[in-house]
Amino acid sequence: MSDDAKQIRITLVRSPIGSKKKQKLTVQALGLRRMNTSVVHKATPQIRGMINRVSHLVSVEEVDES
Repeated sequence: MSDDAKQIRITLVRSPIGSKKKQKLTVQALGLRRMNTSVVHKATPQIRGMINRVSHLVSVEEVDES
């Protein structure tokens, strides 16, 4: 299994209200709309970079593919 095949679940745990505009746009680009909603993405370097930018607003966990 390569890193490209791994899936990660991203959950918005803190509100982006009061955050910088780039951080708000990053949260939207990840597909997160409301608090406590989750999305599943492939663990690509681009997605990991977006997560790194808003790491204080989200929680991340790996998803089993079975």
